[in-house]
Amino acid sequence: MAGEKETIKVVSDKYRLFLHEDQAAAAGTIQWRHGDPPSYESVNKLFEQGRTKVWPEGSLEETVQNAIKSWEMELSHKTRIKDFRTINPEKFKLFVNGRDGLSAEETLKVGSYNALLKSSMPDEFKYYKADKETFESSHNAFRSAFPRGFAWEVINVYTGPPVVTYKFRHWGFFEGPFKGHAPTGQMVQFYGLGILKVDESLRAEDVEVYYDPTELFGELLKGPTISESNVEHH
Repeated sequence: MAGEKETIKVVSDKYRLFLHEDQAAAAGTIQWRHGDPPSYESVNKLFEQGRTKVWPEGSLEETVQNAIKSWEMELSHKTRIKDFRTINPEKFKLFVNGRDGLSAEETLKVGSYNALLKSSMPDEFKYYKADKETFESSHNAFRSAFPRGFAWEVINVYTGPPVVTYKFRHWGFFEGPFKGHAPTGQMVQFYGLGILKVDESLRAEDVEVYYDPTELFGELLKGPTISESNVEHH
């Protein structure tokens, strides 16, 4: 899911394409959300300590894994679609759990969390109300819950380009408050499937994601509720 924790400090990154190439080739022309390119140092450490697969360099699995991480980086930190290099902006659509697709601009506007967590359930049954969240509030909520980051890995790749089908795992440690619930310190993880259609330049055109969000929220809502003052303390 896109939404791995990061800090705004420039260091080398071997998992995300275009991040540092952009610094040299397009210095001053790319609009970064926080003014500078991000650093994923913390979540990379979490990823390397907790991943279940170590794919050979240059393998299809590594290529897919790095491509998705690169797209998430651009979606979270670039403010203009014209600066994206991982997608075909004219054709891009994001489909989550079979819902109507979002265009590139629509996805950028709401942010990855809100795009992936939108639900058609009645409001009284929603554990997360994506339509009431902004890009910033959604990212702040999950950065608070996962201070070490929310890591992502490819578990398997079943078909190669132009239509890539893959299984993924997303995980982190619930060590900060989430929506008034105290952290448990436990690992939160879920699995899902993705279908990625790419063009001849390997830019994403269609991204389909299928997963069960209750696996995520079942763990985040375990902690006892806490007052606002205690939320700030945590």
